[in-house]
Amino acid sequence: MNPRFSRWRPARRDQTGLILMTTQPSKQLETFENPNKARDYTIRIQVPEFTCLCPKTGQPDFAELRLEYVPDERCVELKSLKLYVWSFRDEGAFHEAVTNRILEDLVKATAPRFMRLTAEFNVRGGVYTTVVVEHRDPQWVAPEEVKLP
Repeated sequence: MNPRFSRWRPARRDQTGLILMTTQPSKQLETFENPNKARDYTIRIQVPEFTCLCPKTGQPDFAELRLEYVPDERCVELKSLKLYVWSFRDEGAFHEAVTNRILEDLVKATAPRFMRLTAEFNVRGGVYTTVVVEHRDPQWVAPEEVKLP
């Protein structure tokens, strides 16, 4: 056997021959402690492969999710976010409802100072949809934007 491929192992399969997945979708969002609680800073995350189902037709809807947030005590862990996003693949949801639900779940898990979720859905029947939802902690005051020369 070629030593370059000696660590390669075939995918595990069930009795019918289907490949067994090592991870599964999950509604559980994990977090970790913000490493710099004293500073306002922005975390930007892009999720280009979001899918859910149209609740009217059952056809797949595809979107890119863009998450921007200023953490307070907790940050979202990326693998759990990936598995969370994956959990919508077989669920029917209107674009507006699913975008708001994702934001609510993220806010519940992390309690950020500020969070914005933009869901840009691919064209369906000649129509593009973009949904933007925000959360702001009422006690947080956004710093003034610095404009450099």
